[in-house]
Amino acid sequence: MDVQRQLQRFIDSLDDTAPPEAMSTPLRALWWAGKSDWHQAHDQVDTASGRDEAWVHAHLHRREGDLGNAGYWYRRAERPVATTSLDEEWHEIAEYLLSHERAAPRGRDA
Repeated sequence: MDVQRQLQRFIDSLDDTAPPEAMSTPLRALWWAGKSDWHQAHDQVDTASGRDEAWVHAHLHRREGDLGNAGYWYRRAERPVATTSLDEEWHEIAEYLLSHERAAPRGRDA
């Protein structure tokens, strides 16, 4: 399945009450962010150590307005600080994670 169709299925799943079961930690956190549940999203990545988790963590702190903390997490993710809108960044992260979801096992660092 191509990434755009995966992304649309991911977005459609936001109507559900819980994320799909077979989902990586950073993607699950992004799912909760898509439902505007910052705390549930943050709980997913708060103790995770991979770069993907750090990128989502950065996005969450940017969304919260804590730009200093977001900057720390962008550095941990080895990503530049986002300058796009929050929605654009959310979509960028989702596309990236979905395109790499099958390529690596859960809990990966890249």
